[in-house]
Amino acid sequence: MFLSSRVFLVLLSGLALAGCDAGPGQSTGANEAGHSAPTASTAKANQQVLEQRPFDNREDFENARRGLIAQDPDLVIGHLNGGEVWNMPGYAFIDSEGENAPASVNPSLWRQAALNNIHGLFEVTQGLYQIRGYDLANMSIIESDTGWILVDPLTARETASKAFLFAREHLGEKPVRAILFTHSHIDHFGGVQGVLQHLSDDEKANLRIIAPAGFEEEATSENIIAGPAMTRRAMFMYGKRLERDDRGHVGTGLGKGPAFGTFGFAAPTDIVSETGTELTVDGVTMVFQIVSGSEAPSEFTFYLPEQKAFCGAELVSRNMHNLYTPRGAKVRDARIWSGFIDEARNLFSEAEVYFASHHWPLWGQDNIEDFLIRQRDTYKFIHDQSVRLMNHGATPRELAENLQLPPALNKDFHNQGYYGTVSHNAKAVYQHYMGWFTANPSQLNPLPESESAKRTVEMMGGAQKVLAQARQEFDAAADMDVTEGRNTYRWLAELLDQVVFADPDNRDARALLANVYDQLGYQAESGPWRDFYLTGAYELRHGAPEEGIKPAMMREVLLHTPVSLFFDSMAVRLNADDAEGKSTTIKVTFTDLQESYLLTLQNSVLHHRKISDDTSADATLKLTRPLFVDILVGNAGLKELLFSDDLSFEGSKLDLIGFFRMLDKPEGRFNIVTP
Repeated sequence: MFLSSRVFLVLLSGLALAGCDAGPGQSTGANEAGHSAPTASTAKANQQVLEQRPFDNREDFENARRGLIAQDPDLVIGHLNGGEVWNMPGYAFIDSEGENAPASVNPSLWRQAALNNIHGLFEVTQGLYQIRGYDLANMSIIESDTGWILVDPLTARETASKAFLFAREHLGEKPVRAILFTHSHIDHFGGVQGVLQHLSDDEKANLRIIAPAGFEEEATSENIIAGPAMTRRAMFMYGKRLERDDRGHVGTGLGKGPAFGTFGFAAPTDIVSETGTELTVDGVTMVFQIVSGSEAPSEFTFYLPEQKAFCGAELVSRNMHNLYTPRGAKVRDARIWSGFIDEARNLFSEAEVYFASHHWPLWGQDNIEDFLIRQRDTYKFIHDQSVRLMNHGATPRELAENLQLPPALNKDFHNQGYYGTVSHNAKAVYQHYMGWFTANPSQLNPLPESESAKRTVEMMGGAQKVLAQARQEFDAAADMDVTEGRNTYRWLAELLDQVVFADPDNRDARALLANVYDQLGYQAESGPWRDFYLTGAYELRHGAPEEGIKPAMMREVLLHTPVSLFFDSMAVRLNADDAEGKSTTIKVTFTDLQESYLLTLQNSVLHHRKISDDTSADATLKLTRPLFVDILVGNAGLKELLFSDDLSFEGSKLDLIGFFRMLDKPEGRFNIVTP
């Protein structure tokens, strides 16, 4: 593709070499957050991207704007407790046409970020609307005989409320007859209370909430056991600590980002268990496809025969998705995922409209067919070729380095790695079949990272010698070709990580590694990769956050969590050293559920089981489920409650307090880029 001089100048605007530190944690040309200027090597790499993608194809922009009814140019949504949950004007620095990308942003990601900036209320087809750009996901509205059917009421109460009221303002006020949760990830159900708060008692009494089989358990359990680790990593993946600017967060690829507001839940009234299930909801016929085990452990797509409209949920989207999400979760099966896409293509082959939980719609049978085929083949290609190479002995890193989509699949923007990538998806396929071990004996019992790093750096002549050579390599990257320059940054990231883990107080090492992470982030086509690199750079300069995401944000979700999962979460918080040599039994009776459970501590392990009321124990605690949740999330202190009238207790109060003191209280703010 021909590059105009205007585009070339934009790519080089603000360019400064970041090789020499201006001071600890700062570098030449750094912005207020400390992020260094893009180097000449990064500018060349991002310029090259303009030659690799069909940027003159404007169909996505036409589709993303099609059917716009209304838009709020000042879309800022406040948190119930103060502060902001959502701020679309904060992304106004992104060119509305996705052009003129600065040297600090991959032009392909810049284009995707511009598309995801297009927000408002849209008519998809007659009787079908979408609210886009009010959260990470979309909220869809289907007109029924006497009201509305809502699909995926966003992440947070605040954003869902704002979106719902905006739709009412421009479409008129109609009763809500049903809400569909397409799958069990929180950005598709967590805002439901923001809608319910605006419904009449009669509406709520007759409301149908439709979800796939397993929804309630999966929706409430995903973040319970490993929640603190997942939420800490999510801060990296979604760039929560980054500024919204051309050296910070520009978007996730899948959307702008999740709304960190007030999360809620509502239990389904109707469960869909089988593909082919047909429901009539206030006069609207819906045909469902179960796709659980693809993008989510509980998920369905559905088809509206009257409008010939296919809702793809998150089975397909306008980017490559994650087979493994970097925030942490169980890997997904690419083979099954691809098979579900093919099944949808055949089941709903008459579809003339495609809409989904993210991004913008498609119109026309041929366009939808081509889109589904290419998405199907993308996941199957990654699966099949990763396994083929794995069976020839390729390691995860070798898979990630060598696997590339064929030209027939790589030409489409919707197959690009704006969210998932070929690189980490290939590793996910390996993990799915083989786990963490490559069979190389050196990986069986390695030293912890810090100990290994100390020995390595010492053998290399010490930190100062390593840093001197690393600075030379960093500066030399400016004169290398694009591939060699990028590989130099990748290698320096590994090398300097060793120096930082050997001596985390070495500010020069932290500063240089942060500069390296900046360049890798600026070159990344994936939104999560960019945010991981740039958050890593930010924390090397400024440290870990003073506090993590508060568990109290999940209170309403936890109120619907199976009680057994509460005890599972307590078991993984038990500090084995503190519990050494101790044994006890505690009976917990939920007075509102009429259920009792026995907790047994022995061998530094906590077990639980459901019991009858007459089972004896060393101590008995009687309370309501909401009060128990408040204790778990820190809204209520156990010590104070034991001496109040809000619960009853039999046995030694001091022993019970001692038991709860053996449970860790993870803060979700642990170090990641330092020991």
